[in-house]
Amino acid sequence: LAACDLDPAGLRVGLPRECFEDALDADVAAAVRRAAEALERAGARVEDVSLPLVRHAVAAYYLVATAEASSNLARYDGVRYGARRDPGRGIAAMYAATRGEGFGPEVKRRIVLGTFALQAGYHDRYYGRAMRVRARLAADLERLHRSGIDVVLTPTSPTAAFEIGARVDDPVAMYLSDVYTVTPSLAGVPAISVPVGATPGGLPIGAQLIGGAFGEAVVLRAAAAVERAVGRTPAPQLSARPGGEAA
Repeated sequence: LAACDLDPAGLRVGLPRECFEDALDADVAAAVRRAAEALERAGARVEDVSLPLVRHAVAAYYLVATAEASSNLARYDGVRYGARRDPGRGIAAMYAATRGEGFGPEVKRRIVLGTFALQAGYHDRYYGRAMRVRARLAADLERLHRSGIDVVLTPTSPTAAFEIGARVDDPVAMYLSDVYTVTPSLAGVPAISVPVGATPGGLPIGAQLIGGAFGEAVVLRAAAAVERAVGRTPAPQLSARPGGEAA
């Protein structure tokens, strides 16, 4: 908490050029760049940097994450772990009912994808390659921090907040929203998202600050500086739809 009161003067902030390419919404890009300019006015030094593998982060993450989900959730079979559903038609029916009723659609999707990625003949082609991308992405971030970059500033998402339920039926679109936030998760380094503005329609926009290994204090110092420099973003006005769902 003490780090939040520190002045950002002297911090070196990296702005990865790959995170500001065509897929990024213009309102989001402008808000994040304004946050960078606000940090600069507060005494930080903002520099253009490169993270060439960030465009592959989603693909790598959703191979690693689904493979780990498949492996770890295999134990929840209703025998050793988890609730059991027994329709009384034998062990195969018990397994099918237990796992069919016990997991939701997204969990089932991840189990199926992860099982495919780990099966013989595909392990090296998918999971092994994703792990190599993960290692190289972590090395790229470490290289930036070793060069003196204290935090890396990126958008939190390629777009502003979208309506509740808008992407439930399109898991690929939902996964692509994570293109920036999965990067520190893969690398195993601390990161934080802070509000940095809103679209003309009032939808909130976030920026992400990524630190080096065990660099939580520096991340919090930069995040607090952004909050002070940018100011509090008003909460969006929610309107109730018929049936009670918010928009």
